[in-house]
Amino acid sequence: MMEKEYQIVAVDFDGTLCTDCYPKIGTPNLYLIQILKGLREQGKQVILWTCRCGEQLDEAVNWCEGFGLTFDAINQNLPEIIEQYGTDARKIFADVYLDDKACFPWKNAKEWRNWE
Repeated sequence: MMEKEYQIVAVDFDGTLCTDCYPKIGTPNLYLIQILKGLREQGKQVILWTCRCGEQLDEAVNWCEGFGLTFDAINQNLPEIIEQYGTDARKIFADVYLDDKACFPWKNAKEWRNWE
């Protein structure tokens, strides 16, 4: 069976592309930035998916551009996804979501049963 080839990656900013020190911008995650730039060079699409807005969002986008990382969309779905589904859902559609707040409760069910 062939593994799925990922085409759309949604990536968070604070705590993922940089260390989390919101509203300031933290230390860059250079390894991830290089990976994302490489994926874009391969024709993959990358969406910046962040809670930042206004001036803070502009600062984050400019900061990324300073490292040569640009995005196919910012906090919105790609036009072809909107066309395919006929709507721009609030949830960003992607094949992969990169976020420091991600959790995988099925990997350690015992820990989650005791979570309060």
